[in-house]
Amino acid sequence: MKTVLMVAEKPSLAQSIAKILSKGNCTSRKGLNGACSVLEYTGSFQGQTVRFKMTSVCGHVMSLDFIGKYNNWDKVDPAELFSQAPTEKKEANPKLNMVKFLQVEARGCDYVVLWLDCDKEGENICFEVLDAIQPVMNKGSVREQSVYRAKFSSITDTDIWNAMNRLGEPNRNEALSVDARQELDLRIGCAFTRFQTKYFQGKYGNLDSSLISFGPCQTPTLGFCVERHDKIQSFKPETYWVIQAKVFKGKDSPLTLDWHRVRVFDREVGQMFVNLAKTSREAQVESVSKKEKAKQRPQALNTVEMLRVASSALGMGPQHTMQIAERLYTQGYISYPRTETTHYPENFDLKGALKQQINNCIWAEEVKALLSTGLNRPRKGTDAGDHPPITPMRAASEAELGSDGWRLYEYITRHFIATVSQDCMYLQTTIDFKIGTEAFSCSGKTLVSAGYTALMPWQGIPLEEAMPTCEHGDTYTVDEIKLVEKQTSPPDYLTEAELITLMEKHGIGTDASIPVHINNICQRNYVTVENGRKLKPTNLGIVLVHGYYKTDAELVLPTIRSAVEKQLNLIALGKANFQQVLQHTLDIFKRKFHYFVDSIPSMDELMEVSFSPIAATGKPLSRCGKCHRFMKYIQAKPSRLHCSHCDETYSLPQNGAIKLYKELRCPLDDFELVLWTSGARGKSYPLCPYCFSNPPFRDMKKGMGCNECTHPSCQHSLNSYGIGQCVECESGVLVLDPTSGPKWRMACNKCNVVVHFFEHAHRVQVAQESCDACDASLVAVDFNKTRTPLPAGETQHTGCVFCDPVFQNLVELKHATMRHPRGGGARRGGRGRGRGRRGNPKKPKDKMAALAAYFV
Repeated sequence: MKTVLMVAEKPSLAQSIAKILSKGNCTSRKGLNGACSVLEYTGSFQGQTVRFKMTSVCGHVMSLDFIGKYNNWDKVDPAELFSQAPTEKKEANPKLNMVKFLQVEARGCDYVVLWLDCDKEGENICFEVLDAIQPVMNKGSVREQSVYRAKFSSITDTDIWNAMNRLGEPNRNEALSVDARQELDLRIGCAFTRFQTKYFQGKYGNLDSSLISFGPCQTPTLGFCVERHDKIQSFKPETYWVIQAKVFKGKDSPLTLDWHRVRVFDREVGQMFVNLAKTSREAQVESVSKKEKAKQRPQALNTVEMLRVASSALGMGPQHTMQIAERLYTQGYISYPRTETTHYPENFDLKGALKQQINNCIWAEEVKALLSTGLNRPRKGTDAGDHPPITPMRAASEAELGSDGWRLYEYITRHFIATVSQDCMYLQTTIDFKIGTEAFSCSGKTLVSAGYTALMPWQGIPLEEAMPTCEHGDTYTVDEIKLVEKQTSPPDYLTEAELITLMEKHGIGTDASIPVHINNICQRNYVTVENGRKLKPTNLGIVLVHGYYKTDAELVLPTIRSAVEKQLNLIALGKANFQQVLQHTLDIFKRKFHYFVDSIPSMDELMEVSFSPIAATGKPLSRCGKCHRFMKYIQAKPSRLHCSHCDETYSLPQNGAIKLYKELRCPLDDFELVLWTSGARGKSYPLCPYCFSNPPFRDMKKGMGCNECTHPSCQHSLNSYGIGQCVECESGVLVLDPTSGPKWRMACNKCNVVVHFFEHAHRVQVAQESCDACDASLVAVDFNKTRTPLPAGETQHTGCVFCDPVFQNLVELKHATMRHPRGGGARRGGRGRGRGRRGNPKKPKDKMAALAAYFV
C-alpha cells in the first residue's frame, strides 16, 4: 500500500483537515519534535487505496540569514552585505527540529499533498517542505506526478473536499517572489540598520532605542506618520467668517440655515453680506426639493478593510487583529483572512454561509427575512485572483470565542450579512431660502428603509427633527442673522486606519505584512499609540525621517518601494526574472547606501540638536579597568556603560536593572563587576563589562556573564558557583546566585529555570566535592540556629541538592520572570569546572521528577 504525506501550515489546521477527510476515523500521535501531531488513516487517492499521514509545520521551515562571519557587526563593513556576503537558509526555529521531523515522516512516502496557506508565503513554505522531504521520499516513475497542491479558502467540509478533488501543483514563481523580497529586505535592512545604529549609538546616550533600524517598507510607513506631524507643526490657523441665520414660522421651532457662500476670509466683506441680508426681515422660500437617495451596502470584506475597521471601531491594533483572525480561521469560524479581493465569485455559496447564522438571536430576524425574500447580489468589487472575501463559515457565540475574538467575528458576520442586504433608502428634503440678496438653505434626511444599516447601525441615518411642510413662496420671519468668527484647525495625527489606507494606496507592504510594519515602528520607539489609536512620532522617529529627507528623500518616500513591489509581483506572475530584479534593486540601494554614508554628517546635525552626547549622559557607576575612572551607566535603551576618558562604550544585558557588585574586580582586566537582575522573581548574575563584549576565552561568546565564564580560578566564575546540569534544558548549568540570600536560589545560565532552596540559611557555598550518584557539586549550607530544618537542631550540612534526602524537601523549581536579557549567542553546554570528568555533569534524571513536582 502506498503512502501519502499531507502537510498543513499549523498543527490545528492539520487536525481539522484530517478529521474532515477521514470523517473522524483517524489515529493521532505526537511527532518527534513534540510540537506537531501526525494523524493517520486509510483512504482513496488517485483511484487506489493508500495510507494517509497528515501533519504540519509551524509557519516557515527556513529563514534567510547571512553566513556566520557576516553576522559580526564589528568585523564586517555593512557595504559588503549588498553583494559580497553569502546568504544561507537556516531552520527558522532550530528547537523544533522541523527538517528532521519532516524527513522522518516523509521517509518511504510515495506522494505529498501540500495544504499550506494559499498565498505567496504559503507557496514559499511549500518549496521549503519539498526541499526537506524529497530526498527521502520513494522515487516513482519519471512520468508519475508525486507532488500535489491543495487550494482552499476555508476549513469547511465542502471546501476541503473540493480542494482534495482538484489538486494542482505548487507555484514556483510565487515562491520566488517571496525569496526575492526576503533577500532584499535582509540585505538592504541590515546594511542601513547596522551602519546607523553603530554610528548614532556611539555618539548619543539618550536615543532610547536598542536598534536604529531601517526597512524598505518600515521607513516609508514611518514617513507617513512624520509627514502628518510636520503638517500639524507647520499649521498656521486662519480666521474666517460665516453668516449664521435662524428663521421661524408661527410657533414652530426655529430653523438654522446654511449660507450658500459657506465662508469668507475678510471680515469687512462678511459684514457687507450681513448688511445686505438685514435689509429684509423675512426669508422667502425659493424652492423645496425632495429626493429619494440610497446609501450603498458595503462591498465584500478584504483584509485591509478589516484592519481599518478593527482599529478605528474596535480599538484593536493591526497585529492583534490578524492574530485573532488567523485563530478564527484555523478554528473554522471564518474563511482565509488574508485576501485583497472584494468580489464574490459566481459559484460562491452565499445562501449556505447565510444559513449558518439563522439561529443567532442577534441577527436571526434579518437572516430569516433575507432567506425568505431572496438575497441581494453583493456589489461588484475587485477580484485580485487570490481568495474570496472574508466570510463567516459557521455560527459562534461569545462564550466560544472570548471577548476580542467575538467582537471581530461579530463585525465580520454583520459585514457579510450587510453585503447581501438591500441598500439603505432615505428621503432628503432641501429648502432654499432668500434673505435680502443672500441665499441660504437647510436640509434633512428621513429614513425610508433601513436596509443593511439594520445590521450595521453605526452607518445608519441619524434621527433628525422633521423638516417643516412648506412650498415655494412661503415666508418665514428672520429670528437672527449675525457674523460668526471661526478658525481653521490643524489635521490630527494619523490613526492606524488612515495609515493602513495610505500604505495600501501607495503599495507599501501587502495585506499580510502591513500589520508587521506598523508594529515595527511602534516597537522601535519611532511612534507611540495614543488615545483613539493615533500614531504620534517620537523625537527619534521625527529626526530620522527629517534626516532621510535631507540626505536622500527616496529612502523615505513610498515611490521606490512601490516600484519594487510591482517588480516582485511580476516575478510572481512569471513576467520578470528573479535574478535580474534582485540584482537591479540591490544595485540601486547599494549606490544609495554609499551616498547615505557620505552624507551622514548632515543627518548628524539634526541628531545633535535633539539628543545629548554619550559623554554627557548617564550616572557614574563602576570603574574602568584601563583608566580606573568611573564609567557612566546609560539607562536609556540600549543600556550600556561609557568611559568618557577612554572614549569606550561597553554593552550590558538588556531589560533588567544594573548595579555595582560589591566593588569587586575582574582578575583578567581589573574592571569593576556589575550585577544584572531581572527583578525579585527573576534571576541575577554578575558580569565584567569588558569580558561581556570581549570574550576572554575561545569557548566563550559575546554576551556571557560570570555565570558562564570558564576562568579556572576566578571566584565569580562558573567554576566557583556551578552546581549541576539544568533539569530542563540540555546545555544549561544551574549556578548559585551568591546575592540571593536569605532566599537562596540557583538559576540556569541559559534558560529561565530557577531553583529556590534553603530559605533563611546563613550561608550557602559550593563545595569542591562532587556527588557520586549524579556528579553535581555538593552544597555546604549553614542554617539559622532557630529555624534549622536539620535533625537534632544541627545547623550545618553538606550534600547534593538533587540526591541528598535531607535536602529533598527544601528545593523548589520555578520559572523566572524574564524579558529576553540578550540577543542570542551560544552558551556552554557543561559546567566547565576544570576537572575533566565533571566538565559536563550528568543530568540527575531520578531527581527531575522530584523537582518537577514543585514546578509552578
